[in-house]
Amino acid sequence: MINFSLSMPTKIRFGKGEVNNAGEVAAEYAKKVLLVTGRSSTKKTGSLDKVTSSLNKAGVAYVLFDRIEPNPRAATIDEGGRIAREENCELILALGGGSAMDASKAIATVALSGRPIHEYIRGNKTGKWKELLPIQEALPIITIPTLAATGSEANSGAVITNWETKEKSGIGGPALFPKVALLDPELTYTVSAGYTADGAADMFTHLYEGYMTGDEQANVQDELTEGLMRNTIIYAPKALAHPEDYEARAHLLWTSTLALIGIANAGRGGSFPVHAIEHTLSAHYDISHGRGLAILTPAYFELIVKKDRPHRLARLGRTVFHITDDNNEKAAQATIDSLIHWYKEIGVYGTLKDLGIKKEDLKMMAEETVRINGVDGYLPGTHKISADDILHIYEACFE
Repeated sequence: MINFSLSMPTKIRFGKGEVNNAGEVAAEYAKKVLLVTGRSSTKKTGSLDKVTSSLNKAGVAYVLFDRIEPNPRAATIDEGGRIAREENCELILALGGGSAMDASKAIATVALSGRPIHEYIRGNKTGKWKELLPIQEALPIITIPTLAATGSEANSGAVITNWETKEKSGIGGPALFPKVALLDPELTYTVSAGYTADGAADMFTHLYEGYMTGDEQANVQDELTEGLMRNTIIYAPKALAHPEDYEARAHLLWTSTLALIGIANAGRGGSFPVHAIEHTLSAHYDISHGRGLAILTPAYFELIVKKDRPHRLARLGRTVFHITDDNNEKAAQATIDSLIHWYKEIGVYGTLKDLGIKKEDLKMMAEETVRINGVDGYLPGTHKISADDILHIYEACFE
């Protein structure tokens, strides 16, 4: 196990009805907030009404910023930051999925600094991110997730897209830890089957990435990760079959948070190459992040992990998918087959061609992935993953 430093400063309040405490919690930090959400879903489901009612009851003024798109865009964030600054908002309150929560962290940054968020995005051509990250100052943030997926509700990272330059990458820093996360599983009842499944694929990827690429002598972290992966495998189909199954939704939401709060990879380290490879796809084609990950993962396992660390893939199969073969090579292949079976069961298995991605763009996107998210010309992983490696992954799952 490697040395580590772990900080998890976000206060988490979990359970039925926690959304109704939004005003009381916000009042501890501010008299006026910028309420950040997506364009329509929180209105349709009634979750926005619950939050605004709670704010009104607590006497907290709010400015509604309901313009966040999937794969939140830099221009939208800059506008949110300007409004928060001009309206003298003291707190950013995020309501929604990963896009709303990531955007809120970025807005909280821009509101104080006045800088365009693009300057902070890792890998941008200006190079200013090298001085601006990690982010040390931002307005306080409270998160209320409505989807189990990204884990953004309780960590210090966010992923932002500059649509004009087709650059999608991360920002982060200690100032971006939310002060409080209100986790109410009932808010996830109305999530569509497609987004529920995409979210499950996202959290599963959060879990296996460090597991495959990190230190192999961190058994405590491995056991935690395997347990969380099993929960994802078990409860995603239950939530799809019965959307208002509280226990299924609660298990998925808590798994989402734990998957990326830092505890699973502390002492193990590791990297997230599949996330980087997918980010380029959604930067250019605006696809669902979770769906892209699900399409890429079998090819990544087949072309990279099975060659470099078949024993790790075999362990995942034995502990998560109940593979019994003692031969690591055979167990590794059985793991890939089992994962594909689960992806098909929840409806996320497919091809890049299915998403409308053009084959002639694959080479360019492979090179962009390394430029934006790479280190010295490669992505860190089980080996130094080159643009050629990424292109082979793209091609393997194109059709």
